Amino acid sequence: MKGFIDDANYSVGLLDEGTNLGNVIDNYVYEHTLTGKNAFFVGDLGKIVKKHSQWQNIVAQIKPFYTVKCNSTPAVLEILAALGTGFACSSKTEMALVQELGVSPENIIYISPCKQVSQIKYAAKVGVNIMTCDNEVELKKIARNHPNAKVLLHIATEDNIGGEEGNMKFGTTLKNCRHLLECAKELDVQIIGVKFHVSSACKESQVYVHALSDARCVFDMAVNHVISPLLDVYFPEGSGIKIISEPGSYYVSSAFTLAVNIIAKKVVENKFSSGVGKTGSDEPTFMYYMNDGVYGSFASKLSEDLNTIPEVHKKYKEDEPLFTSSLWGPSCDELDQIVENCLLPELNVGDWLIFDNMGADSFHEPSAFNDFQRPAIYYMMSYSDWYEMQDAGITSDTMMKNFFFVPSCIQLSQEDKFSAEA
Repeated sequence: MKGFIDDANYSVGLLDEGTNLGNVIDNYVYEHTLTGKNAFFVGDLGKIVKKHSQWQNIVAQIKPFYTVKCNSTPAVLEILAALGTGFACSSKTEMALVQELGVSPENIIYISPCKQVSQIKYAAKVGVNIMTCDNEVELKKIARNHPNAKVLLHIATEDNIGGEEGNMKFGTTLKNCRHLLECAKELDVQIIGVKFHVSSACKESQVYVHALSDARCVFDMAVNHVISPLLDVYFPEGSGIKIISEPGSYYVSSAFTLAVNIIAKKVVENKFSSGVGKTGSDEPTFMYYMNDGVYGSFASKLSEDLNTIPEVHKKYKEDEPLFTSSLWGPSCDELDQIVENCLLPELNVGDWLIFDNMGADSFHEPSAFNDFQRPAIYYMMSYSDWYEMQDAGITSDTMMKNFFFVPSCIQLSQEDKFSAEA
């Protein structure tokens, strides 16, 4: 059942009833403890299927174009292609990846805000015509190098403009859209729609209200429970306007769990109150160093808050004291802090921590800063999820040619560990 990010010959463990994600994690913790204690991922592909069903039930009028850079592992791309999503690609490499799966150019959007000329020409060559643009310079590049381009104007949202300092923001203002529309007409570039981006971390529904309203304004110039009613108002059925979206973390975040090993431990002066219900400062505070960090699977931590809480894998007593702890990656760099402050029982070198919701922005090439191996990926799916895919007409002999389902014929316990061979 072993699979790696660059290995398309992965396999998927098809789990019998009674065998679950926790059993699989237990098995691989045991296996990795024996073989080297490297970090690893477990991917539950059934959760991606469920997310797609949820999408279809809530906003069926919006076609999803999955953001490839969020998670480009082969299993994720193949299952989304089989589900019929489109793909939003930011580079030639990503476009080639999805086209190798048989995805038609009409189902690919080139979304890089700063496009290399060579990559615009590549898009033109392979028939990827839809792309985004937010300024006149990009518009001229597109006009010169892609005669069949169909452009989506990328407009800024309040979320883009008012976001965290240090993040690059893209998208033109509503005021500048008229100028870009006039430029496009002069350059003979076809503008076919409007794009806006709202961060997955944004919880303000009003941002969507304003963005959709602005999109309607751009159309006037040229051509979920919060969102669906607005679509009916601004883009009613029969208007001839197609609505698409670029979900990324929505599909994959909850599908992947990361297991990391404690490789070092320090006791430091306690600056906080520690222990449950205790206020003294005489108890230890612990710094734990893990075998994965911001130069690996936690790269997104450099630009945003961590969207997961660490869980201790080993069993401990309910009344066991908890201590103020911080979690660090292996580089010993001051930026390599994963969790600044949390309460944990005292851990030892060799213990394991589990992080869920790690499916987005965790699978980049490891940094040259260190020589740590990138984590293995083990894929699984329950029988019920597999049946749901079959009921939807999706089978392994369609686009998922690399799926090798391995039924697990045993149920796991502490003595019997999950084991299957590809």
